[in-house]
Amino acid sequence: MSNSAAVSPASTSIRVSVVVPVFRPGAAFDELIDSLDRQTLDHDRFEVLLCDDGSGEETAARLVEIARDRDYVRVAYLAHSGWPGTPRNHGIDDARGTYIQFVDQDDWLYDGALEALCDYADQRSSDVVVGKEVGIGRRLPSRIFRKDVPRARLGADPLLEMLTPHKMFRTSFLRENRIRFPDGKVRLEDHLFVMRAYFEASTISILASQPCYAWVKHAGSASSSRIEPETYFPHLEAVLDLVERYTEPGRLRDRLLRHWFRGKILKRLTGKKFLGYPDEYRDRLIDVVGPLAKRRFGPGVDGGLSFPNRIRAGLLRADRRADLVSFARFEMEMKCRAVVTSARWSRGGGLYLTFDVSVTRDGQEALVFEHGTGRLTSLPVSMDGLPTALLEAGRELQNDQVELVLRDKAAGVERRIASVHPRSLGAISVAIDPLKVFGPADESRGAKLFVTVRRAGWTFDVPLTADAETLAAAGHSPLLAGRTCTPVVGRGGSVELRRQWPGGRLKDLAGRAVRRVRSGSRKK
Repeated sequence: MSNSAAVSPASTSIRVSVVVPVFRPGAAFDELIDSLDRQTLDHDRFEVLLCDDGSGEETAARLVEIARDRDYVRVAYLAHSGWPGTPRNHGIDDARGTYIQFVDQDDWLYDGALEALCDYADQRSSDVVVGKEVGIGRRLPSRIFRKDVPRARLGADPLLEMLTPHKMFRTSFLRENRIRFPDGKVRLEDHLFVMRAYFEASTISILASQPCYAWVKHAGSASSSRIEPETYFPHLEAVLDLVERYTEPGRLRDRLLRHWFRGKILKRLTGKKFLGYPDEYRDRLIDVVGPLAKRRFGPGVDGGLSFPNRIRAGLLRADRRADLVSFARFEMEMKCRAVVTSARWSRGGGLYLTFDVSVTRDGQEALVFEHGTGRLTSLPVSMDGLPTALLEAGRELQNDQVELVLRDKAAGVERRIASVHPRSLGAISVAIDPLKVFGPADESRGAKLFVTVRRAGWTFDVPLTADAETLAAAGHSPLLAGRTCTPVVGRGGSVELRRQWPGGRLKDLAGRAVRRVRSGSRKK
């Protein structure tokens, strides 16, 4: 039973329909409703469809109360399906807006999101708009949101980084192409829906210049639970079938298929994750993904994998289970450290840091490569019978990178402040401009410094550490008219950049920065 109107063509007065699948929502649902109340788009220009998936009387009463004083909210009471696909499909059928924006019940929208997304789609004639998602309690891929892309291309732009359904779609586009979610409990249903839309769309746009969607991590979500290999991977094959249906054999198909091979199979065989599985579960997993790897992913797919994943794929196809475990243990036992060895200020006000970067295992250098060939000689795993090229990392060694990152997890701030491409690990020197790190009007005390090390395809993210004497030798910045920017040693030896103000008073405004971020997201 539904109190929604019958299916009708998109209304020109309603710009966007916000479709929310609902099932026994918790306290976070109130935050979503509050964010919809605060939208800068006039309330008569958008509607909210709360599609209840048979939650029962308690939820029904709550939805009635929400809709009572909100003319823009409509509620549909549906039979229980057990998954969000059916409620979302009801929203596609019932939407009266030019566009449809899908939102999950425990996430929320930034205040100007709907207006910005609609304007962007209108200006670019977009069928799909990928609005910037911000992870709350979770880290999200960043490459897709580095810049606005009015006409993104599948296979060239990083569209595959975000296959969540939290996007805006042109309503007529979805209906004319009969793009729908699978009904019932289907894993990766969002991949099936979004990829079909990507393939059919004339224009896909990325709006990265302002935050639109807050994707909140909650304990016990379906995505955080361990998969059952026997039932999960047939759903993955449905996605692969879709990709092959829309592409010809070649580079584009290989590039797309590689995304799922890397993210849904090889990622589960890495380091701590793989070793954390019980022996029985590991065998079940390999029983399923080993044959799948042989059947669905060819040499062209492997060619674009990172060096560690090429080794992993080779061991998987050869059914070398013990060696896969040994390789995962090798990865888990590698330790990366970044320790400041000198610090000084220049007369111009720049901070120069030199830090020693090492990747070790059992006290020895973990990654030793043969000069000229780039062949890894320190791997304690038998590779007998496998192609010798699997141990050659020449391509990856050319792309080694060390980045210095300022990070305040509580405030959601992450800023890359220096980057170098070293020929080898060891002493790394970087120059930091404090005016660019903090900005002239930034009152923040600062945050911890982290080092991201990319070595031969492995990535390590570790805090920069130092002893107090080494940093004290740097003194203070001569800039900022009495204000100083000082590297200090915090808890556990980690390095922080702090601002000191006139009068010698250290203003610990990290908490204020957090409050400013949170209040800003509510008041925009």
